[in-house]
Order: sequence, then structure tokens, then C-alpha cells
Amino acid sequence: MTNKANAPAATSAGGLRGVAAATSSISDVNGEKGELIYQGYNIHDLAKHSTFEEVIFLLWNKRLPTSSALSELEQSLRSSYQLPREIIDLMKQFPREADPIDVLRTAVSALEFYDSTSRDLTREASIRTAIKLTAQFGTMVAAGDRIRKGLEPVTPDLSLNIAANFLYMLRGEAPSERDARMFDVCLILHADHELNASTFTARVVAGTLADMYACVTAAIGALSGPLHGGANTNVMKTLLEIGAVEKTESFIKKALAEKRKIMGFGHAVYKTEDPRATHLRQFSKETGEAGGDSKWYEISRKVEEVMMSEKGLYPNVDFFSASTYYMMGIPLDLYTPIFAVSRISGWTGHILEQYADNKLIRPRAEYIGARDLAYVPIDQRKA
Repeated sequence: MTNKANAPAATSAGGLRGVAAATSSISDVNGEKGELIYQGYNIHDLAKHSTFEEVIFLLWNKRLPTSSALSELEQSLRSSYQLPREIIDLMKQFPREADPIDVLRTAVSALEFYDSTSRDLTREASIRTAIKLTAQFGTMVAAGDRIRKGLEPVTPDLSLNIAANFLYMLRGEAPSERDARMFDVCLILHADHELNASTFTARVVAGTLADMYACVTAAIGALSGPLHGGANTNVMKTLLEIGAVEKTESFIKKALAEKRKIMGFGHAVYKTEDPRATHLRQFSKETGEAGGDSKWYEISRKVEEVMMSEKGLYPNVDFFSASTYYMMGIPLDLYTPIFAVSRISGWTGHILEQYADNKLIRPRAEYIGARDLAYVPIDQRKA
């Protein structure tokens, strides 16, 4: 038995930087080379050749699907798009001014009530739950946006994939082929990113053997913070504040001089360009050209140029996704929920992996408080 008095003290690494807290085959980030892989496949290859549904299968099964396996997953996802009527009724009771990411978090938590097998953590049952959640995230986000505008939610179109169906439910009309494919790639790019804050949160909760709904609800809470999923919304707010290309350089230099944080730059892991930003930069450019107004792309590029010259910082995934979504007509406060529409695939993949080889995640804290204080009776204490 270890003598606690002689046991080594726990030591900390700020923000757990560089600490491996789990083993995983799902994704890997090489910060020095600017590489991201999903189950061994480079993100650039997946963005160019794959679909979001195929990536979902890959994240959950460690391999790319055959045609029949992909078709089976697509059918299962599409047949699960529709939400229980009780969830729609519940969402209609939420305040219209509620933040969409909070609406999503609450709706996901309530979904557990309508899944009789939610506490069955076997692989087979957990896959069924993962399919429901992944299929219904887009429905919940789109329905929430419609409801707050006083409109009825659009019934999902079972002939469409997740990306196209989301845009259809959000807009009330079928998206163009270009928009549907571009958004599909956006979902691929955001699907997983190793042990980011929300994924780590999901795994910690899964480590207690809580059900998948609890794990995902906790992950959404982590995602909602402005230093994680909320960053791209704040990027667009900055671009709107700048307003014109010719004002960009002076604005950014003044902001930096005032120690103001410019969102969308720098990354906890990448030391070079975030590979996801490579694709989103191109999407921002193409979206501006397609709409006949490249203003937001050009401002973004100028911000990127100034940030590189002044701080040596590269844009991350949030930076160009902001202008891309804005030019697609997506409301700013939906950017974080859209992140979740994609990341649910990675969260559920990590939860499945945690369940399969589980050990309670229980780190130590490096204690920095006082010791050996004498207890003072309350009537003898000084204010």
C-alpha cells in the first residue's frame, strides 16, 4: 500500500497542454505539419472525395464503407430525421430570444425521454442511439430557427443527405447543388478534432457510463463557450465591425495595440496553417464570387495578411467558416449549433470508443492552497 505522506504530489500542465489523456484511433492532429487525419485518412482527401455520411461511418467503424454499408447507414440516418412531436412542442415553449445553442442543448437532453433503450450501452444499441442523434441534430437546429421566427418547422426530406436536408429545413426550399456540396464538405471538416474541449467532456461523462444523451448534452455545454464553438460567430462580428477592406489594416493594428483578441487566429495545437482553413478560405472566395460580392472574403484576406505580418498567426477553422456561412445567409447565432451538427459524429465516435474500453477518467489537481491551518471558533474570527 502506498504511503500517502510519501506519495509524489500531482503536477499540472496548464490547460492539459501536451498531456495524453486517452488513446484513440479516431483522429489525430500534427500541429507541426498542419495535418489532420480521420482513422488514418488525410482531411484533404476526405474533403475532396468523400461525403459526410461516409465520414460518419469511418469515424464509428475505423474503415471506409462499402457501397452497401454506406447505403444502409444513409437509409438509417434519413429514417431518423424526424423528431418526436413532443420535442417540437417543447421547443415552442422556449423563449424566442433563447440562444440557439442553448435550445439545442436542452432539446438533446429531453430527447433521452423518448428513447427506451438509451441506457443500453452495448455497441449495437449505442450505434442506434448515435444514428438518432446524428440524424436529428440538423432537424433540431433548423426547427429551432423556424420556431423563433414564428414559422412552422419544415418536415425533413428523406431523399436528401444531412447537409442538403439541413439547408432545406432552414430555408424552406431546396439548396443549390453547389451550396449542398460545399456545406457537406464543411460538415466533413468539422466532424472531429482529437481531444478538443467538447470531445474530452463527452469522454469524461462517458467514462462514468452515463448514457449517450448525457454525454452529448455535456459536450454541447463545452462547445457553447466563445473559446471553442462560439469563435466563428465572433469572427463575423469583427468583420461586420470593420465593414470595409480599406479600414481593415488600421482596425486590426489598433485592436492589437489595445490588447484585443482577434478571434479565429492561433490554435492550441497547430503551429502552421490549420488544414481545414485551406478549404474554407476557398469556399469563402467561391461564395463571394457566386453571389457577386466578394467584400467579406476580401476583408477576411486582409485581416489574415495583417495578423500574419503583425503576430505571425495563421487562421484556424473558425475564421473563414464565418464569412462562408454569412454569405450563405445563415444567421450568426447558428454558427455554433451548425458546428454541433457536424461534431456530433465525432462526439458519438469517441463515446463509442470510450464505452468499448472504459476506464473512469479521474485526473488529479495540483494543490496550491494553504496547509495545516488551525481551526478558529466562529466567535474568535476576525472579519
